[in-house]
Amino acid sequence: MGRAAPCLFSIGHSTHDFAIFVKLLQSAGVTAIADVRSHPFSRWHPQFNQKSLEAGLQSCQIVYAFLGDQLGGRPGSLDLYDADGRVNYERVRGTETFRHGIDRLCQAVVHYEVAMLCSEEDPLVCHRGLMVSPAMVKRGIAPIHLRGDGSVETSPEFEDRLIRETKVAKRLQDGLFATALPEEEKCGRLLAEAYRVQARRKGFRMPTHKESPEQVYDRDESVWK
Repeated sequence: MGRAAPCLFSIGHSTHDFAIFVKLLQSAGVTAIADVRSHPFSRWHPQFNQKSLEAGLQSCQIVYAFLGDQLGGRPGSLDLYDADGRVNYERVRGTETFRHGIDRLCQAVVHYEVAMLCSEEDPLVCHRGLMVSPAMVKRGIAPIHLRGDGSVETSPEFEDRLIRETKVAKRLQDGLFATALPEEEKCGRLLAEAYRVQARRKGFRMPTHKESPEQVYDRDESVWK
């Protein structure tokens, strides 16, 4: 029998102990991690620093690959940020670097049961859910989000929750989108707007002149649980 259709998981390491994190991976049959953190470092949870993580995963027969330079949520180019210093996920998805990272991810899921890894437990506040996942859906691979309590959330369930959380459906009813549009196109625009709204809320913002690097780490790590 041939291998089942390619599948991609998504997980945030959150504040888990390493053993619990591995158990979540093994329960889903994950055999490889694609680390999509721009900076694979945690000040408060060093078990998820790149070298420690890679060594720990190797001891559990799980392959590790770093893709944060291509699929990370904190790109280096200032052109990929808006006037307020917030990363623009749509601009990032339009870059050759990002497309190459997506190509690598698509190739990896053919050979492994891959989970893309970032920090936040909830994909709704993380670039893996808001930036990488929709690009994979367009490639025909809808990620399955592994939650910290052991439950799973499919891409359709994630997008339904995204629309509810952003409340963009009310804008549709109030005439944001032309009522003459076909229902399929209307839903597509609704979902695209929901992604934009949430990205503006949760995308990485460059530190202001008043913030130290330590404050930025603290600000980011506060949403991991």
